[in-house]
Amino acid sequence: MLVLVAPGQGAQTPGFLTDWLALPGAADRVAAWSDAIGLDLAHFGTKADADEIRDTAVAQPLLVAAGLLSAAALGDMSEIAPGVVAGHSVGEITAAVFAGVLDDTAALTLVRRRGLAMAEAAAVTETGMSALLGGDPEVSVAHLEKLGLTPANVNGAGQIVAAGTMEQLAALNEDKPEGVRKVVPLKVAGAFHTHHMAPAVDKLAEAAKALTPADPKVTYVSNKDGRAVAAGTEVLDRLVGQVANPVRWDLCMETFKELGVTAIIEVCPGGTLTGLAKRALPGVKTLALKTPADLDAARELVAEHTQA
Repeated sequence: MLVLVAPGQGAQTPGFLTDWLALPGAADRVAAWSDAIGLDLAHFGTKADADEIRDTAVAQPLLVAAGLLSAAALGDMSEIAPGVVAGHSVGEITAAVFAGVLDDTAALTLVRRRGLAMAEAAAVTETGMSALLGGDPEVSVAHLEKLGLTPANVNGAGQIVAAGTMEQLAALNEDKPEGVRKVVPLKVAGAFHTHHMAPAVDKLAEAAKALTPADPKVTYVSNKDGRAVAAGTEVLDRLVGQVANPVRWDLCMETFKELGVTAIIEVCPGGTLTGLAKRALPGVKTLALKTPADLDAARELVAEHTQA
């Protein structure tokens, strides 16, 4: 069984859309999306520097657009025929398109509002996120709570992401939990999936009222709790609430294992989630779509593991 996954914020790098936009029809598709949401996705995906694409209001729609563009280059969903789809943080919106819950325009409109609302919430207090590498999860979580930080992403494979104020993160850097090898600041501009994002939830809920979600056509795994969600309305509700709640990617991977997943393809800008899977899901084949040069290998993996 194949699972198609989409990465979250922090996976973007300057120029990462350049090669994808050279594919037939890609530039026109991205131009239409840009017009629909009032953001020049091609510019930010090809010419913008690291600071510009770190901006939450830019990064989030850019990541969803990249995921949709790379998946379309791989084939339509009937050809790819994933048994399961999931996304990390903002990648859940990308996955909602893969599952048929939202169409491209609805997803990009929603993620544009999400990015703006979260950027506004992040501007209230200077906050950020840092990844903890190594250590025991229970020990790390207790230590984070002592410092006033939130375990915002529990990613599995020995990785937890802490979120909070810059002062709290500085204290973490000086006082790491026992067993943690390294604390790595992430390329994000806020303490996402924490109480700092609560003001964004209401704004996103208002934006979601204009959408009419369909029920998932394939198994959609939510990173709220790793559960498969069968109703489109519940998927949309979870997309709204998840902004201020921790991401449990560890539980998603547990569900992949229970469902018998044999291969994982991570859409552009791939690498983060396949890296976690290599450590947490031994024996599962993984492939990250970084550039169009990865498409042939991805198609071979689809042919080997598709349910169609």
